[in-house]
Amino acid sequence: MKKLKSLLLLVLLAAFVLVLADCASRTAYVQKPPPAVKKEVRGPKPYTNAVWIGGNWKWQGGQYVWVSGYWTKPVAGKKWVPGHWKKTARGHVWVKGHWRR
Repeated sequence: MKKLKSLLLLVLLAAFVLVLADCASRTAYVQKPPPAVKKEVRGPKPYTNAVWIGGNWKWQGGQYVWVSGYWTKPVAGKKWVPGHWKKTARGHVWVKGHWRR
């Protein structure tokens, strides 16, 4: 009986993890377009080769929320491609920024 309970608990835990993974991989489509990008004061570079990652609008709790930009270390041999909102037939979707060769 104890083995059966342990097996059942393991199956339930696995199902829970799969549901969470599925939720995390879903793309959120927003019908309302994002506001214009805010002008940000960058301040001085904290070190010579620092790269600015610009701020952006994030969809959170049924509204757009501004996420401020920041300085970061560059990835060797790569260039930062900023994230952006893309208009699609299903609504606006966030395309994450990434490092590209």
